[in-house]
Amino acid sequence: MPPASLHIATYNIHKGFSQFNRRMMVHELRERLRNLAPDIVFLQEVQGLHMGHAHRHPDWPRDAQHHFLAEDVWPATAYGENMVYDHGHHGNAILSRFPILDSHNQDVTHLKFERRGLLHCRIALPDGRPLHCVCVHLSLFGRSRRRQMEELSSYLERIAPPETPLVIAGDFNDWRNRAAAHLADRLGLKEVFGQRPVRSFPAALPLFRLDRIYVRGLQVREAQVHFGPPWSALSDHAALSARLLYDA
Repeated sequence: MPPASLHIATYNIHKGFSQFNRRMMVHELRERLRNLAPDIVFLQEVQGLHMGHAHRHPDWPRDAQHHFLAEDVWPATAYGENMVYDHGHHGNAILSRFPILDSHNQDVTHLKFERRGLLHCRIALPDGRPLHCVCVHLSLFGRSRRRQMEELSSYLERIAPPETPLVIAGDFNDWRNRAAAHLADRLGLKEVFGQRPVRSFPAALPLFRLDRIYVRGLQVREAQVHFGPPWSALSDHAALSARLLYDA
C-alpha cells in the first residue's frame, strides 16, 4: 500500500491584524488558509476574545478566531488560552480535518508579563493511529526558551513513546537555532526544511528564523515558506507548510 499523505501548516496570525496593527485582516486570512487547504493548522497569537476590537470593528467575527477560521473546513479545534487581560485573551490553536481525541494546554510561563503555553493534541489519523501535535509559541528570552523546551521534552517523553508520530510546530522565537540541540535531538525529531530552518520574520522580507516545523515518524515530501504578497499583508510572520508521508 502506498504511503498516505498529510498536509500541515503553522502560522503566527498576529491576532488577525497586519504588521504594526494597521488593518484588521482576519477575513482575508481565513480565505488564504482555505486556499492553502492543510489538513492540520497550528496557529499562534489567536484572539479568543477582545471586546475592544469587537466594539471598534463592525465586521469583527462574533466567534473566537479559531472557530471563525475553522468554520465548515476544519471540524475539530482546540484552543489554549495563555495571555488573559481585562478585555479578552489570546493563545494557541490547532485546527484539524481529523478528530481531536484529547487536548491539553501546558502552562510554561516563567515571566509574569509573558504568559506562554504549549497546546498538545492527540489527533486520530484516517487509519486510526494517533498523531501527537504540539503548537508552541516560546519566549522572547533565551533562558526562558531553554526552560520551556526542557519542559516540553520532559512532558512528551512521559506521554508520547518514541515510536509514535509527532509534530511540533509554531513560533519558537529561536533566531539562534538552539532548538535542534535542546529539543529535536532529544526527541528524535527533524526539521522539515533540513538542517537550517528558513527565515520567516518579518513576512514582507524575512530575516529571522523564528518559525519551525519538527516531525517524527513522518517523511517530508515538500516544505514551503509563504511570504511576500499576499501573505505579508495578513500578518507580521510568514506561514510555513509541509506535505508529509506516513505508512498507512
